[in-house]
Amino acid sequence: MTEFAPHDFQAPPELAKSVSASLSEWRSNDGTGRLWAHDASLWTGRDEAKWLGWLDIAREQLEHLGPLTDMAATSKGFAHVVVLGMGGSSLCPDVLSKTFGHIAGHPKLSILDSTDPAQVRRVEASIDVKNALFIVASKSGSTLEPNIFMQYFMDRVKAAIGAGEAPSRFIAVTDPGSKVDVAAKAAGFRRVLHGLPSIGGRYSALSNFGMGPAAAMGLDCAAFLRRAQAMADACREPEAGRNPGASLGVTLGALAKLGRNKLTIVASPGIAAFGAWLEQLVAESTGKEGKAIIPVDAESVEAPELYGKDRVFAYARLATAPSAAQDAALARLAAAGHPVIRIDVKDTMDLGAEFFRWEFATAVAGAVIGINPFDQPDVEASKIETKKLTSAYEAEGSLPPETPIVTGHGFQLFTDAHNAESLARTAGGATSVDSVVATHLSRLVAGDYFGLLLYLDMNPANEALAQSIRDLVRSRRRVATCVGFGPRFLHSTGQAYKGGPGTGVFLQVTCDDASDLPVPGQRYTFGVVKAAQARGDFAVLAERGRRALRVHLGIDATRGL
Repeated sequence: MTEFAPHDFQAPPELAKSVSASLSEWRSNDGTGRLWAHDASLWTGRDEAKWLGWLDIAREQLEHLGPLTDMAATSKGFAHVVVLGMGGSSLCPDVLSKTFGHIAGHPKLSILDSTDPAQVRRVEASIDVKNALFIVASKSGSTLEPNIFMQYFMDRVKAAIGAGEAPSRFIAVTDPGSKVDVAAKAAGFRRVLHGLPSIGGRYSALSNFGMGPAAAMGLDCAAFLRRAQAMADACREPEAGRNPGASLGVTLGALAKLGRNKLTIVASPGIAAFGAWLEQLVAESTGKEGKAIIPVDAESVEAPELYGKDRVFAYARLATAPSAAQDAALARLAAAGHPVIRIDVKDTMDLGAEFFRWEFATAVAGAVIGINPFDQPDVEASKIETKKLTSAYEAEGSLPPETPIVTGHGFQLFTDAHNAESLARTAGGATSVDSVVATHLSRLVAGDYFGLLLYLDMNPANEALAQSIRDLVRSRRRVATCVGFGPRFLHSTGQAYKGGPGTGVFLQVTCDDASDLPVPGQRYTFGVVKAAQARGDFAVLAERGRRALRVHLGIDATRGL
């Protein structure tokens, strides 16, 4: 008997029958055996076999705990540890920081994963730079954001304790031979932890990208990894219905093929941060070739009639601290005929197991829907567009000019020629900000989803306002709603928005920064980088034919929202 059971699944008979048939097909095709055998033909037959290092990482970490033990000892004398990363390099540490909090006797773990100047400044203000360690987390070593974060804080640490001592306050987590690996060793960083080249960023939670910061914050990594390994062992079960990872993945893939492709994540308050990590894993893995499972994280759970026939609900229920309101809400949804997947999480340490369960399930779902779950071509497309713009700024001292289609109320609206023509035609010639935004949102139909893409400070006020906007759109249009703060979502859901089906209607929101910050050694600032990322993001959305509109709020972003 395995320690981890498959999920509970409630669905109408016709959906349950289809899922059961898919589970039988997975078993007859030896799907689980082929996955563990690294058989790329399970997916597209391209390069999938080279990206499966995550299957054995928990066992390998447990067999070589020395680097993590050393990491814990190295960091213990400091008050703060700050992870400088993006996407898969920072989301697992973010989950652990928010779930476990400040562990007594160890440094407080903070995460910087935004180029918004206000967020950079707030992280700096929350720490004692003289008594902090900085973890530069970048798999490739060439990702823009971790590199400019490193430049900024290296400059600050040098000013605080001197240029000679500053490198000893930095640790790198990166793949062997990367630009960051070479630079860290040359500069004399305190430590370099290597990732495995066979593990992509979003599958790296149990590798050093997740466990290095976990050790630094004082988490019992051995116990956490033992839970993960127990789940990995359970996921070797050939009978799909008894395999906790395979059964989940087949269920998600089968439902997606039936049009139930809006995976609505509900997590108990004590593990609510898990949703953001899961959102990245699912969106970046499945959103390509015009297909996707669109994850919907942190949407409030309301009456069943607000949801369409494209939804499936995944409920991660923390047994030690469940929410009675969530229990009741999910029961109502199941009774109304919405498919509900319930996963019982014994305690917070079980997140180690859940990281593995969902990685395995996502790989399985990718096989069921017929895509490569390990590449991210459209994330790279946005990076290329951003690089063009930041390079132009370095050369010219300004970003290329742009012209709004409408102004009013202190706002400017921007879009591409195709969307501008479509909006003008649908609006009947109306040119006010109100009419254009209303017309844009009226393009939402059943089966679509709304994406609110905010290149703003991710502070509590802006988060609350974003939630109120998504609630209003959901109640009026009866569609799934997603909220992403840029640039962090570019490394996660951005892949599905651009590479998945054209069912998204996007409202991008930008602002002028009340106070910018320089990037040491560069002509551009953090605010310029953020603006370039927003414009690069929009350019790829437009190139993919997405329905997109940008609202520029001016300098008071919260009031503008």
